[in-house]
Amino acid sequence: MSYVCGAITDLLPLLSMLIPPIRTVLLAQAMLLPLTATQAQNSTIAVPTTSATSQALIPDAAQPASTEAVSPFNMADNMELTYRVLSGNGKPVGELRQRVVTLALKEREESKKRIVPEYTASLKSGRYNTRNGLLHLQDLTFRTRRDTSFTDGLAELNTDALRSFRDRKLVYNPTPLAWPNAPTVGSTLPPGGISVQVSSSVVSIATVSTTIRKRKVVSGPTPLKTPAGTFSCYKVESARESATVPRPDMAIRTNVKQVDFYAPGVGIVRTEIYNKNGKLDEVRELAARNAGK
Repeated sequence: MSYVCGAITDLLPLLSMLIPPIRTVLLAQAMLLPLTATQAQNSTIAVPTTSATSQALIPDAAQPASTEAVSPFNMADNMELTYRVLSGNGKPVGELRQRVVTLALKEREESKKRIVPEYTASLKSGRYNTRNGLLHLQDLTFRTRRDTSFTDGLAELNTDALRSFRDRKLVYNPTPLAWPNAPTVGSTLPPGGISVQVSSSVVSIATVSTTIRKRKVVSGPTPLKTPAGTFSCYKVESARESATVPRPDMAIRTNVKQVDFYAPGVGIVRTEIYNKNGKLDEVRELAARNAGK
């Protein structure tokens, strides 16, 4: 036993000389071997992943541009908008009240190779008379994609035209109205509105529609004072057509002029509707806009 212990004691200096080189070789081999996901997480040595390394090598010009979306007209959750409705001679005839119910950020497929963020705002919109009586209620959806906000074409519905079609099946087909964040004076905007297919259980009865077309940005931005404040607005003129078409060879159409005063980041501030004789018939003007919660 004493002989064995003495041999081990004699080898200790030799082992102490060999351990550092062996440790160095093992560490060098470990650095050359790829780490597993678990080893990378537990390792105290920061090792960049392949994707991060590749992305760092991409030139700045090749980096994808920011596509961050904002809510339509900078709306916030529970925000409330109130529009006072006036007759052509300025007499109050009611109010339009809108409240943001939900906000959601989704993705919209523009093509097979392009997906863009889309922000949506769901609103409850009610029209009230001067005695605070509810005349009609709507669920609207406003959207934002890229540099453009969209109002719901359903908001243009002429409810009076549907009164004679009670207890009928109604199928709504809205087309949103585009409102660019940076309008150009002299530019035209695409049409929008609402088409309603009226039918019974067995036969189609009529198509009732309201279309806002020939939309043109004619001036702006200019300050416009309202009860809700002063806003920098663009003036957009358009033709408003209301139609009831029982069959293709029979149509009842009414064409009037509509003027919208639009403030980017705020929305529609004032709307003027003129009758077929060119006389101001109705005004909707922003009276209050709270910040929501």
